[in-house]
Amino acid sequence: MTRIRTAVLSAALLFGLGAVGGCSTVTGSGAEPAVSTTSPADAEAPTGDVEAPTGDAEALLSAHGLSGMTAREVVETLDQDPAARPLEIMGSVTYDEVVLSDETAEVSLPLDGDEFYISAAPYETRTHDCYFHSLGTCQGELTNTDVHVSVVSDDGETLIDEDMTTYANGFVGFWVPKDISGTVTITKDGLTAEVPFSSDEEGATCLTTVELT
Repeated sequence: MTRIRTAVLSAALLFGLGAVGGCSTVTGSGAEPAVSTTSPADAEAPTGDVEAPTGDAEALLSAHGLSGMTAREVVETLDQDPAARPLEIMGSVTYDEVVLSDETAEVSLPLDGDEFYISAAPYETRTHDCYFHSLGTCQGELTNTDVHVSVVSDDGETLIDEDMTTYANGFVGFWVPKDISGTVTITKDGLTAEVPFSSDEEGATCLTTVELT
């Protein structure tokens, strides 16, 4: 059965610095501090079919216009939210779950299936440290910018090869198979960035070292 956790959060939990989760200090010219989020709670990987959230989980989703969505749809919707960061709801994406929270509660929704979410922020002059993508706080430099994204696995398989437009948060997001490694290449106006990725349990869901040169 799908596991759903809820817990009342203190202000320290909501806005404290996480060791590996979410966004941290912006680096590069014109750098400004970015809001940080806590790292996702430790949990065993869920098994079984995806079930609709119930109880407090559904209440949290409903309060933020996410009612009826799967965990995957929640991740995509929040990442592509056109509102300025930080959002009213926080979200941290890991290998097997997305942890959502607001001022009253935390909810963990399992990301079942064989795909792993990566959100990448190409940049030219400034970036920030990030490991587990923070849907509610991460902000990249290049917003609403046309780029070309290529994702190739280490065994030579082309997983993605398409034009994309960065979201209002400066990221582009995509799903790749779990438990592989490879290279993400992003190009813009003759500039190119290549970064490695890993989609295993220790893999980063947030790529912010994507410097276009």
